[in-house]
Amino acid sequence: MLTVSDLSFSYGARQALDAVSFSAEPGRFTALLGPNGAGKSTLFALMTRLFTSSVGRISIAGHDMAAAPRAALAKMGVVFQQPTLDLDLTVRQNLVYFAALHGLSGKDAETRIAAALDRLSMLERAGEKVRALNGGHRRRTEIARALVHDPAVLLCDEPTVGLDAQARSAITDHVHDLAADGLTVLWATHLTDEVRPLDDVILLHRGRIRARGRAETLTEGSPLKDWFLAATEGET
Repeated sequence: MLTVSDLSFSYGARQALDAVSFSAEPGRFTALLGPNGAGKSTLFALMTRLFTSSVGRISIAGHDMAAAPRAALAKMGVVFQQPTLDLDLTVRQNLVYFAALHGLSGKDAETRIAAALDRLSMLERAGEKVRALNGGHRRRTEIARALVHDPAVLLCDEPTVGLDAQARSAITDHVHDLAADGLTVLWATHLTDEVRPLDDVILLHRGRIRARGRAETLTEGSPLKDWFLAATEGET
């Protein structure tokens, strides 16, 4: 569903990504694991077309990002690291606005919004203003919003930053459930406790892919945190 091939990007003389290649499969929670400064956010900016590169290829659900960006983006749901909800609108109003941007309205939009909120256990809070929600519920709302247009791929760029341990665990559980239901999930993080032994892992460090595989296979029985610190020379 998501394929990145030989993707490179530079900020002037600084190489941020160097020939990055990987894929994320349907029904899998794929963790893009890397320390701060590894290139995760640059990669997400390229996958969401905030940045463009003439080197490499990105394909979303069979659509080439360079050749057919609208078709590729329509198949993608995104939760960015920085919150993007309108605090003065209700949960439902935020999702109605987003649905309208995708050309959805009326009963179809209402049905999709209710289903998305229900999947994230936010339906009972649909009438509350976002400003009144805690951080965890705001993140759930953002994930629900990203699902309204029924994407094939969900991108989450460090979505638990700033949340307490309980909220982080709840959000991670919800997104693992979405992957189990068949969604392709790419979850960027530097927090190893968000990754489960059976998850797929892509280790990005200093702009390059250093390892790929199932978490329990890569670590060979040692704690993922220890493996991660060794592989990134202690950077976090």
